Amino acid sequence: MRQALISDIHGNLEALNAVLGDINSQSIDELICLGDVVGYGPNPIECLEIVMKKAKLTILGNHDQATVFDPNGFNPIAMRAILWTREELGKGNSKAVNKRWDFINDLPRSHQMDKTLFVHGSPCDATNEYVFPETAYDKNKMDRLFSKVPLFCFQGHTHIAGVFTPDPGFIYAEECDHNFTLGREKLMINIGSVGQPRDEDPRACYTIVDQEAKKVFFRRVQYDIDTTIAKIYKIPELDNQLGDRLRSGK
Repeated sequence: MRQALISDIHGNLEALNAVLGDINSQSIDELICLGDVVGYGPNPIECLEIVMKKAKLTILGNHDQATVFDPNGFNPIAMRAILWTREELGKGNSKAVNKRWDFINDLPRSHQMDKTLFVHGSPCDATNEYVFPETAYDKNKMDRLFSKVPLFCFQGHTHIAGVFTPDPGFIYAEECDHNFTLGREKLMINIGSVGQPRDEDPRACYTIVDQEAKKVFFRRVQYDIDTTIAKIYKIPELDNQLGDRLRSGK
């Protein structure tokens, strides 16, 4: 079994298509999405409909949730993007619109397969809690998080790919040469972001889990950033900063 894990697409169609193209070349058995299909980016409908069609499992992200319910805790730029995204998802014929809303409404906040937990945020707060690299040095918090991990937990939300170990520590994807061996030690693995990486590498990121080899591979994929940025610039409700940050990967 080889699983491709994607997260934090954020309406970036060019990045999603590039990642799916790479996935098609990797002998993948199933696709899993860890949420935030929409938000920030210019193509929420297209990205959502692709995920609806292709992903075996999709987890609810905080931006997905905010498009359906009252958004809380977002900065003004993110809030404007959410409200615009909500309007976009409401466009089209009623059957298509209802299908989108029903899909988001029915998304699980977490899912466990054997000893592997899938969430968007953290093992303790599956949708909203951030686990940043620096969190690794907060022993009390890490102990609390790992107490909820069956063996492995895959998550997104921070847009920073890497592995949390109970030591404690955080290993950035590039520090482990973009692959990591799964053993008997509990791990929390952030799979990175497809549509808005924030680890200073602007390339789209996703993760492959090879169950037979007991390995995790972090994949980086080039995509047409300029096209995505140009789309963002043309939409008044999407701040230009949302396009600018794509170039720097921050």
